[in-house]
Amino acid sequence: MMFYKKLSPFYNLIVFYVAVSFILRIILLFHPITDTTFVWTDALKIFTLGIVSDICVFILATGFLWLYLIFISNGKYLKPYGYIIFGLFVALFFYIASGKSILNEYGGALPKIGLAFVGIKTILFGLLLFLPKHRDKIRNWLFSFVMFLFVVLILQNAISEYFFWNEFGVKYNFIAVNYLVYTNEVIGNIMESYPVVPLFSGLFIIAGLVTYFILKASRTYINSIPTFVEKIKISGLYFVLFILSLLAIPYLASKENSQNIFSNELQSNGVYKFYLAFMNSELDYFKFYKTLPEKEVYALLAQQIPGLSGESTLREIKSTAAENHKNVVLITIESYSADFMKAYGNDQSITPFLDSLATQSLLFTNFYASGNRTVRGLEAVTLCFPPTAGESVVKREDNKDKFSTGSVFKEKGYNIKYLYGGDAFFDNMADFFSGNGYDIVDKKSFQTNEITFDNIWGVCDEDMYSKAIKVMNKEAQENKPFFNHIMTVSNHRPFTYPNNKIDIPGDVKSREGGVKYTDFAMKKFFKIAKKQPWFANTVFVILADHCASSAGKTELPVDKYRIPAMIYSPGFIQPQRYTNLMSQIDIMPTVFGLLNFSYQSKFFGQDVMQSDYKPRALIATYQDLGMIKDNILTIISPKQKVKQFKMNLLPKAGVEDDFQIYYDQKPLKKERTDLVNETIAFYQTASDILKKKKYQKNKT
Repeated sequence: MMFYKKLSPFYNLIVFYVAVSFILRIILLFHPITDTTFVWTDALKIFTLGIVSDICVFILATGFLWLYLIFISNGKYLKPYGYIIFGLFVALFFYIASGKSILNEYGGALPKIGLAFVGIKTILFGLLLFLPKHRDKIRNWLFSFVMFLFVVLILQNAISEYFFWNEFGVKYNFIAVNYLVYTNEVIGNIMESYPVVPLFSGLFIIAGLVTYFILKASRTYINSIPTFVEKIKISGLYFVLFILSLLAIPYLASKENSQNIFSNELQSNGVYKFYLAFMNSELDYFKFYKTLPEKEVYALLAQQIPGLSGESTLREIKSTAAENHKNVVLITIESYSADFMKAYGNDQSITPFLDSLATQSLLFTNFYASGNRTVRGLEAVTLCFPPTAGESVVKREDNKDKFSTGSVFKEKGYNIKYLYGGDAFFDNMADFFSGNGYDIVDKKSFQTNEITFDNIWGVCDEDMYSKAIKVMNKEAQENKPFFNHIMTVSNHRPFTYPNNKIDIPGDVKSREGGVKYTDFAMKKFFKIAKKQPWFANTVFVILADHCASSAGKTELPVDKYRIPAMIYSPGFIQPQRYTNLMSQIDIMPTVFGLLNFSYQSKFFGQDVMQSDYKPRALIATYQDLGMIKDNILTIISPKQKVKQFKMNLLPKAGVEDDFQIYYDQKPLKKERTDLVNETIAFYQTASDILKKKKYQKNKT
């Protein structure tokens, strides 16, 4: 009986969670958006398997509660252990405060969060250590706060699930994950859309009342702290339930197999659905976006991409000239907005080398990134594929053996590599590139003497370029052309780089410094590369992966997608400006065109130098999918929403017309249905092709 009471914090909370989930299911069952009828077997599964699933999910979620409770003891405050532990907390606090911890390497708010957390832990431990007479009272308050926090989270999740259902008619999906990414915008929307103050006031009042009753039934645990043996028993029982829950949850999810979609959604657990959405990174286009009949949508796509027929993007690219198998080096620069460059109006002189190189290159002045994450840029230049709803293909499970830039080069006899100064495990890069035939050179490939400076993201750009030179010198001896894709890292928070390289110290951690050092390192790379025997036979493609920031006044602020892009190859590519609108997915098909490649293409991207190219740019977030064409931005969004904006240029003094990038986006008064349908054509067909696995590499 006493052991049963020791479990009271767990079972009282789980009873409350199951009760809240049960009530929520009833409310959602009778919600107006749940426009369907249920057979008795559906209802049975909703309220039996659903509740079992809730219990299992809660057992996993209470891992933090178990950790907190299992470490409650008086023994750790005895001399000398208490003083040693307190000393370690103080040392950790000052270590983080010194600015030399790994948290400071990353930068942003992380050091402050870490400092606050360790500081609070240090203060609380100190109070319990140095005020033994008040220890029970302090512990009671802490226990009460922890229980209150769990009650608030349970209620908050139920409210969030209700409003999400009210909006989309489903439990959590990738849109909910997306809300965590765009926190500022989402909080702003909530503040404007719902009575936040009354809602949260009611939430805290109810949470306080519920916590009071749970505490009355659960205080036994801290009034009579379990012995070491009892804690072993509690832990053993918890581990058994934890393992059983891990096995049961996916099994229960597999039973969400009714023909009634609402039944499956109501049976599911929202927290687990959120986890699946986070891991799978996909958002079903056909469920949430406006669609057109399949034949019609592919016919529309064929009007935008010449040479298509049927329900695919497969077409023959024929060159009348002999193929030129020059080496190709693709450099994607981290977070490099167009407005960093002098040509686009920047007066800080932070890109002197790139400014100079642009005048010697085929420069694309009206060029747009596909998204605002590195994986979107990598997806665009590797797959030449539109940014579909959800996460980039790079991070999805089905990301291998795709028709890619690398597969075309490989068909032509090239060695292909992906070079990255960090750990390619990050953002699933290693899985994606190795799964598509690339050899990978990342930080793990570096010898100790090849690293002069590194931070949390990897080695500095100078070290990466030095390694690239070595790799290319070795490749040049193999009598095979090479394609090397280099991804830079230095222009990323925390913006640290070697000191005494530029006039902005590396430990200042400024974005301008990161940009200028990136430019400096690239200048050094080309200075060395020009001395190599392979340089004269190499085409360099230089562009950003995405802009430095993405926030704006509209869902897709177009100036936050404008990036620099150029192709440099002295004696082969004549310096000129290409001013037509184009997308990041077009850069590599354009390179193939310049090399006179003949190949079977599945790319959505096109050779923009061809006379039949129709200028447009595709830009997106995780859920807002846009197309720029005819100075109109069309956006399609979940719930079959469509918005259109007229893009009016806001000229900046002293900037040439080709480089103007700022636009005032005003809602279009009369819908351009033709542009809406063309936008749908790009994104619906891309989603369909991925879903049907029709974007695999050509069989040889």
